[in-house]
Amino acid sequence: MDQDTVREIEQFMYQEARLLDNRRLHEWLELWTEDAHYWVPVRTTRYPRISKAISIADQERYVEDEISKEDELAILDEDKDSLERRVARLDTGMAWAEDPPSRTRHLITNIEVHETDKSDEVQVFSNFLMYRTRGETEQDFYVGCREDTLRRNGDSWKISRRKAVLDQNVLLAKNVSNFF
Repeated sequence: MDQDTVREIEQFMYQEARLLDNRRLHEWLELWTEDAHYWVPVRTTRYPRISKAISIADQERYVEDEISKEDELAILDEDKDSLERRVARLDTGMAWAEDPPSRTRHLITNIEVHETDKSDEVQVFSNFLMYRTRGETEQDFYVGCREDTLRRNGDSWKISRRKAVLDQNVLLAKNVSNFF
């Protein structure tokens, strides 16, 4: 992949973070395709089969994957319509979880861009840190990685799929009203 395309995609990812941090959510929604899928799976801490810390008699109870599958429980599992409804609800002033609104700072790092078998799509891997503060004393940190599928749309890119995996398996925040 040529470096101009990689740089263009990096700038797209940084622009997206800026839109979120400036609460320009309607503009942020425009970055998504109509068939978008926004997914934040549940993460658990599980003992691997080779664990010497614990022994389970029934070997079938061991699960190697610590991230839920797409047909299992998720923290967020949304499409474009549900993302639009979340933003519309924030516009009403009746979303108690965001009154007063959160202030966020998204740090996006370690961006890797990979070609796919589709000429108009790329796979983008990145790490993120989102700091959120609200009111006088509420502060939350969300740390994780993202796997995005970006689709070429004319001269720009749009997000068609996001999988955001949080490093925390227990969220201490009072709500999950922000976007990763």
